[in-house]
Amino acid sequence: MNYKLALGTGTLLLGLVWACNDKFLEQKPFGAVNESTLSANLTGADALLIAAYSNMDGFSSWDNGSPWGSAASNWTYGSIAGGDAYKGSEANDQPDVVPIERHETNANNPYPQSKWNTYYDGIARANKAIQALKSISGVTEATRTAKIAEARFLRGFYHYELKRTFNKVPYIDETVTEFRLPNDKDIWPNIQEDLKFAVANLPLKQTEPGRATKGAAQSLLGITYLWKQDYTNAKPLFDAVIASGVYKLNAKYQDNFDAAIQNSGEGVLEVQQAVNIGTDDQGNNGDVLNFPYGSGPGGCCGFHQPSQNLVNAFRTDANGLPLLKTYNDVNVKNDEGTKTTDAFVPDAANLDPRLDWTVGRRSIPYLDWGLHGGIGWQRDPAYAGPYSPKKNVYYKSQEGTLTSASGWTKGYNTNNVKLIRYAEVLLLAAECEVEVGSLETARKYVNLVRARAANPDGFVKAYVDNTKPEKGFSEKPAANYLVKQYATAWTDKAVARDAVRFERRIELGMEGNRRFDLVRWGVADVVLNEYLATESKRRTYLTGAKFTKGKSEYEPIPNQAITRSSIDGKPTLVQNDGY
Repeated sequence: MNYKLALGTGTLLLGLVWACNDKFLEQKPFGAVNESTLSANLTGADALLIAAYSNMDGFSSWDNGSPWGSAASNWTYGSIAGGDAYKGSEANDQPDVVPIERHETNANNPYPQSKWNTYYDGIARANKAIQALKSISGVTEATRTAKIAEARFLRGFYHYELKRTFNKVPYIDETVTEFRLPNDKDIWPNIQEDLKFAVANLPLKQTEPGRATKGAAQSLLGITYLWKQDYTNAKPLFDAVIASGVYKLNAKYQDNFDAAIQNSGEGVLEVQQAVNIGTDDQGNNGDVLNFPYGSGPGGCCGFHQPSQNLVNAFRTDANGLPLLKTYNDVNVKNDEGTKTTDAFVPDAANLDPRLDWTVGRRSIPYLDWGLHGGIGWQRDPAYAGPYSPKKNVYYKSQEGTLTSASGWTKGYNTNNVKLIRYAEVLLLAAECEVEVGSLETARKYVNLVRARAANPDGFVKAYVDNTKPEKGFSEKPAANYLVKQYATAWTDKAVARDAVRFERRIELGMEGNRRFDLVRWGVADVVLNEYLATESKRRTYLTGAKFTKGKSEYEPIPNQAITRSSIDGKPTLVQNDGY
């Protein structure tokens, strides 16, 4: 299911336009419908449900804000604010990202406002679907319950995104008639009740890809427990996903980021994408800015550029293991400060091969586009550094078919946003095993992930001829890749914890998780202040930036939301601490 509603411009939910996507629904709009029509039967109620799914990509309408301010990938709040990436581009383009990166966001910043509007819009749509599903007749109770479980999963998911971004947020269900609610309660229990209902009533598999499943609900519910350090309740949920037999790691790491490969065995929760279906503005709206600049693929715009700190994390020792404590002592060689016409030889040191599927770096093949152009692909190296993102980028051979053939940029593409991969479930389960289970079971799960990374078929290969990439690839690895499993038993809990957390960073690099992980682990102030102290020497616009404990863990509640919450001139919403 790709969430492209056939009714297209139907009038619904405060008059907002829908934006969804999929083959069984890919029809040109044929008119508008009203809400009562859609609430009359299962077909209409399911249309309301599909409309609720559409917000999962972080974009529902320009009335709610820009798609990059609320992108499903969380490239701003997760990656850039977490030290995986720099803002990129140049000073005057999307300047509102800089205070997010510096942990100085104010309550008038339009990026958090977009996130707030879009995800509460998703909640409203989920609630409308629940109301319709409860009231329709001529449907079995089993069908009704299963559909409501999908809607409650979505409602739980949208509240979860808001909770981990803003912390103090109100919970709104289908019974609420006065929406100006205070944000004075911890809503984790409400989110968990929605997800528990979804776990109990969703199937292991759906006939239409993209619909919520039991495994997705179990995984997300488990993550909510981890935010409360409740490893005891989280562990059985991840255990159940692993034991279900539904999921498996893709044989090659890069298959998770190929626009031609959707809903594979590794995809626990994927946001569906489609292009060339009658509208230009579709397919990874939130990441459309995040392509190399200039002559690189996508045609826009040089944002979300990997940090040197992230690149250094992929260094390995003589045993093919990560440098847990010393990874940032020596930089992986880069071309910053050189001319594009200068010869450049990539670093010959040991590197985890996942680096070159996560990061584009000088003189390494960039998919099938030729060698990465280094600083020649950056808009302003002072803001961008020498690297480019890679996981959201399409292959040259896919241009025009798996990318938009007529949009303002070719960056719109069918690369699903992977919100939860099976590799992540294994690493989440490993977290739990370290805290309340078995260190050896944790090592086993981490080694499953590392074994896939060590598969030579998954290495970036050198071109047969660097000047003619169309000739294809050789069998020679493009760099000195060395990654191995942990061969020695884990007996020290602190060391095991560090290893699991480090593996999570390099496996999920640039996927929008880093800042959220550091916050829920309670180490964000230490890690990010060390990061800023080092990176400000490379990126001078970060000079003086500081993560303030007790404040910077969350974004400010948007002033617009606070103003709109007023009853008799007094706002019901209160601002987060420190803002």
